[in-house]
Amino acid sequence: MKKKKKRLALILAVAGCILLIYFCTVLGAASVSLGDVNRILLHEIFHMPVDMEGISAGSIAIIRDVRLPRVLLGFLTGAALAVCGASYQGIFKNPMADPYILGISSGAALGAAIGIVLRFSGNIAGLSGTTFLAFAGALLTVFLVYSISRTGRKVPIASLILSGIAVNQSLSAFMSLIMLFHQQSMDQIMFWTMGSLNGKGWTQIFTILPYVILGVILLMTSARELDIMLLGEDTAVQLGVNVEFVKKKVLIVSSIVTAAVVSATGIIGFVGLLVPHVVRLFTGPKHRVLMPVSLIFGGTFLILCDTAARSMITQEIPVGIITAACGGPFFLYLLWKSRRGGAAG
Repeated sequence: MKKKKKRLALILAVAGCILLIYFCTVLGAASVSLGDVNRILLHEIFHMPVDMEGISAGSIAIIRDVRLPRVLLGFLTGAALAVCGASYQGIFKNPMADPYILGISSGAALGAAIGIVLRFSGNIAGLSGTTFLAFAGALLTVFLVYSISRTGRKVPIASLILSGIAVNQSLSAFMSLIMLFHQQSMDQIMFWTMGSLNGKGWTQIFTILPYVILGVILLMTSARELDIMLLGEDTAVQLGVNVEFVKKKVLIVSSIVTAAVVSATGIIGFVGLLVPHVVRLFTGPKHRVLMPVSLIFGGTFLILCDTAARSMITQEIPVGIITAACGGPFFLYLLWKSRRGGAAG
């Protein structure tokens, strides 16, 4: 009976996500009627023989090339960050861990800043110059942190966290220096670090889609091992789990997925930290449930935040500001509530 209820809840959640994607595609500053949106989606996306008379080319471009890809990219980004956050929290056994704990955000920001200052253009492996440097910077940062933390064949969790904090601060200092000596590029760098889906389209979706799909599948295949590791590494070893292999797998895969997403959208904070934490309150700590629910909730959360960012006022707000504005106070509330619960107990 419980399995049927869970399956029904999952089906309803997926259906709700599809409806949310549709409604957020309808909403926007530019006025496009509901009927026109429906005809555009049926004709342009599903290639159905629909009469397009009376619909301007501008309206078609807004729905097909601006709103729909932006909403889909928002869902992919939020889903990826939430699953990676849940995986990191499982590896570190700490609900305060997030995908940026190893300095990925600072590495990506430094790479992007270098690309912006050097006006690095071109197309490398399907990525623009700045995006490629951000992706490379994020991956090099993770490799550096991992190399510093490794002791023989083992990677102590405490060393990883401390190395991540140290490298994160060092790279942030380098980026501040770049901004200090290139003040003409400061606004562009700052806007990138705030995280935004503005101006992103199908190119960014198709670029990060393989990383997200393959990465999420690989992470979900580690759900059983992550559940066992919650009992402690020694217990997990006794139960036949190759703890070091699982650590490397989760860290490498999560880092690559996070690097890909961040290089395309900039730094969007709190999704990977807040979403798994909230979902865990309802689903419990088991990763085979936590991960898919976090995926759906993370994508939904970011879509709603981005819709608010582009619809509240005429001046668009970077979505990273919205996620921080929503996530920060709510996370503090959760901490306060758990503290009161602990005191009452």
